[in-house]
Formats: sequence, structure tokens, C-alpha cells
Amino acid sequence: MELNPVFSMLGRRLRLAVIGGGPGSFIGAMHRQAARLDDRYEIVTGVLSSDPEKSKNAGRELGFAADRLYSTVGQLLQTEAVRPDGVDVVAIMTPNDSHFEYAMAALECGFDVICDKPMTNTLQEAEVLHDKVQQSGLVFCLTHNYTGYPMVRQAKAMIEDGQLGVIRLVQVEYVQGGKADETKPMPDVMTWKYDPIRGGPSRVMGDIGTHAHNLVRFITGLELSEVSAEIGTIVPGRLIHDFAGALLRFENGARGNFWVTQAAAGVENCLRIRVSGSKGSLEWMQEFPQSLTFKPLQGPSQTRTPNGPGTLPLAARSSRIVAGHPEGFHEAFANLYSDAAEVISARRAGKEADPLASYFPNSLDGLLGIRFVESVIQSSKADGKWTQC
Repeated sequence: MELNPVFSMLGRRLRLAVIGGGPGSFIGAMHRQAARLDDRYEIVTGVLSSDPEKSKNAGRELGFAADRLYSTVGQLLQTEAVRPDGVDVVAIMTPNDSHFEYAMAALECGFDVICDKPMTNTLQEAEVLHDKVQQSGLVFCLTHNYTGYPMVRQAKAMIEDGQLGVIRLVQVEYVQGGKADETKPMPDVMTWKYDPIRGGPSRVMGDIGTHAHNLVRFITGLELSEVSAEIGTIVPGRLIHDFAGALLRFENGARGNFWVTQAAAGVENCLRIRVSGSKGSLEWMQEFPQSLTFKPLQGPSQTRTPNGPGTLPLAARSSRIVAGHPEGFHEAFANLYSDAAEVISARRAGKEADPLASYFPNSLDGLLGIRFVESVIQSSKADGKWTQC
């Protein structure tokens, strides 16, 4: 990976503000670690909790200057927008229902944005936010972090290179077991993920279904045309969706299937995809991310690894250590932050970024993800009727 193009273009790190992800937050720590891994950002401020005192205390622990301890997101954005040393980028990792509000406000103030998925809770919000990004000319990165794995990028590059021929079949699943325990009572205090207003219309689709959908589009480059779906609850008495399955039709005529659940007892975090074309198939599984299996139509099965034989530039760019050593979740997440940093720095410096830096998910990916969620829900309500995506 190139050492630090941000310095060569701007002469400094990008100044980053974080919204959400305070004490005890797994995803907040992940965002901050990803931002710092390649030394392209300096995290200078943030609002880490809706409680002003908790937010300021967390900010002090992270080393924020006293004059950058803000009580509200609005105060942060308005103040930083006029500071001579104000932030360049705002990263959002709050509950789903506030992504739209905070992203729109950050763009309005002229900040580039990195946002956790799903981009919004509703299709209308997604359409408005995507239009805002297009009109602003600013950079918007959506952290579908699985697209940052080197072997996911290798799969995409091999398909772009024509090594699979015409794509005909796609199978994707994201299977978790965290919600499988039927003896576990519902929380006395409803967390935002269990609230359909704050968490979105479908827990399982917002949490992991959007990841599976994005992975399909990223690797294959194909767009969906129709879906026939079922979505609902497997565990008795549960009020949120914990299962969704669908048949897929793609614009090029390919067919596929999609399955996600958080109620598969004993399963940890199995994200798996198989893509079959006229010349062969590719298989990748997130629990063994260093390995991409290529099965050509003519010839023996092959295993591709980062920095191994046949590694293409898009994958090589994303690999950080020497061949044979493992890379994982943190590094994949950091690849999105690093790519976004390069594109943001180039925009701010009036220069051209490396085209390989532009593969991170953006607002269009976010819009199409929310459109897919809506299509799955509508198809399921119509007993699996084929529904346009």
C-alpha cells in the first residue's frame, strides 16, 4: 500500500470529526481505529453521545482540545465550518434514524462524509441524500467494510478482467446466530435496534441484508432487476425480522439467491458468496478471508491469496503485509477510510486521485441498498410476488 498520498497532496493529515460511537460502542471504536491505521486522518473532535457530559468526557479521553468539546452535532458542524483549522471530514456512526439528518447537515456545511450503513432508514431519505451528494460534489463513503478485503477486491478485478466470462449465477448468504437463543428475554428497555422507527423497517435487512446485497453488486458489477422474497420472524414471540430469503433476477439475465438470518443457532458470522460465469466460478467466505477459490470451466480448482500468484492491482493495493500472513476485519474497514482519504485529499487539492482509490461504496450504493430492502419487504407482503428493484 502506498505510504501516504494525503501528505503529498495536502501536506498534512485530514482532520476528522466523529459523530456517535461513544464508550462501549464496538462500531465506534472500529471507525476510529480504521481512520488511524494508515495515519491519513487526525481525529480532532466529535460528539460521541447524545448526553453532552458523557460526550465531553469521552472527548477528553480521546484527547480532544478543550475548545473542541461540543454539546451537540449542530454546534460542532457550525463551529468547525468557520474555524481556520476546521475539520475536513465528518464520520457518522449513530443509530440508523439519524444518519440522514447528520449527513445532510455535514454536506450542507461543506464537509466530506463517511457514514456507517445503512445510509438511511427510508427510500425517500436515501433519494434525497444521494441527490445532495451529487449536487455538492463532495465525497460520500458508506462503510460496507467487506468490500475492503483484498480477496473480495481480487474477485471483482477478476470479473472485470473477463476471467469468469458472462456472469450467470450468484449465491449470497449472511448467516449469524446472535439472535437464536429463544430463552433470552426481550430487553426491559428497548434499544434502538429493536425500535422500528429508529432501527428501520427490518432489523435483519438493515443490519446484514444490506451488506450481502452490496457485496453482490460490488463483486459482480451487476444490477438487480427483480426480487421474489420472504421476510419475517423465525423465533416465536420476536417482534423484529430475523430472517429474509429471496430469489434474484439481474439485468443481464443472471439468476441468484439471497439468504440472511440472525437466528441460526451456533453460527458466528458467516458471510459467503459464490459467483458463476460462463468460464468458471469464484467462492469467498468472510470467516476465511485470505482465500478466494477460483474454479475454471477447464482445469483444476485454484486458490488465490493476497500477494500470491495472479494477484491483480486492485487486490494488491489493499494488502498490507507479506504473503502468507492473515489480514482481517480491521484492515478491510481501514481500506475504505484510506481510499476515501485519497479521493477527498485529491478533491481538496484539485488533483486526480488514483482510480483504484475510488472503489469504496458511495451514496448510490446506499440508495440501491435501501431500494433493495424496500423491494424485499414489498415482495414479502405480496406473498413473494416478483417486485422491481
